Amino acid sequence: MKRFAFMMHALDTGDVALNYRMARYRADRLVEALLVRMGPRPISDITGVRSITGAETEGWFVGCMLTSRQFIELDERVAVRKIVETAQFAQEMGADIIGLGAFTAVVGNGGVDLAREVDIAVTTGNSYTVATAVEGSLKAAAMIEVDLAEATATILGASGSIGRVCAHLLRGHVGKLVLAARTREALEQVAAELGEGSADVEISTDIESAVRQADLIVAVTSSVDVIIEPEMLKPGAIVCDVSRPRDVSVRVAEKRDDVLVIEGGAVAPPGDVNFNFNFGFPPGLAYACMAETMILALEERIENYSLGKELELAKVREISELAIKHGFKLAGFRSFERAVDEQMIEQIKAKAGNRE
Repeated sequence: MKRFAFMMHALDTGDVALNYRMARYRADRLVEALLVRMGPRPISDITGVRSITGAETEGWFVGCMLTSRQFIELDERVAVRKIVETAQFAQEMGADIIGLGAFTAVVGNGGVDLAREVDIAVTTGNSYTVATAVEGSLKAAAMIEVDLAEATATILGASGSIGRVCAHLLRGHVGKLVLAARTREALEQVAAELGEGSADVEISTDIESAVRQADLIVAVTSSVDVIIEPEMLKPGAIVCDVSRPRDVSVRVAEKRDDVLVIEGGAVAPPGDVNFNFNFGFPPGLAYACMAETMILALEERIENYSLGKELELAKVREISELAIKHGFKLAGFRSFERAVDEQMIEQIKAKAGNRE
């Protein structure tokens, strides 16, 4: 049996306070200063992952002791050192491959720097994240009865590794594709890669404008702050928010009952899976990046997989096929920690008649 680990970190000091009482009574900056000095921590055992082929795996959640803000603000060499220490810790626990969660998958050239420093195999999980985000977005559009041939889809973070591949996968399904990010030059490169196709392609560095015109939005940025506010969305819009921290403001859930925001990459692994840790999903469900790490362990593909700034379309398609082989499935949709039910869908469909 090949074993895996998955690296996590606190989104903010509030997460730290859930596990360390001293953090409840200290200023955020003091807590973060203490985190820099702390070594990696075991979080929980992961058991019960059993493929429909009969293969089995098990693993661990391990903690890299930094917050999202620290990954953004610290010298990248400090963040990479912390990630390397955590991967080495996972290897000592017995893991053969490690997946990178949230900002641990962003710094250090998307896992490339880590892979050079450790003997353990590394993946960001981005290939399966892309596959499930696009699959989920298209399935949600069908449920809301969006006419994709006439629809505008916006990809926020289109110049990044996940966004670029999302663009390739979505282009054949929609009438217009808007590639949105902060840097025009990078967007122009993605647009050039797409070449001629069925959809009109537009690039935009005006994030608000790109959101306002969209019927379907895939949000895959690395922003530490929310980007999408309730006033920006048109009636009947669908947002697949893959980013952690979220790109979509929680105010959308409070103010807009005529749009659908789904959490990208929610997957049901095969077997009687127990994560022994609450990361915001119902029992037995995982993020797609976690699932990719499990799939590779089950397949005994102990190799570096989804690394760097450029994902490979071939790997996205391959990991999708391996997921089917082992029995991984896209889970029911969730929106701001709530299950999306038929009543919610019917309500959005009824109000989507105001879509412009």
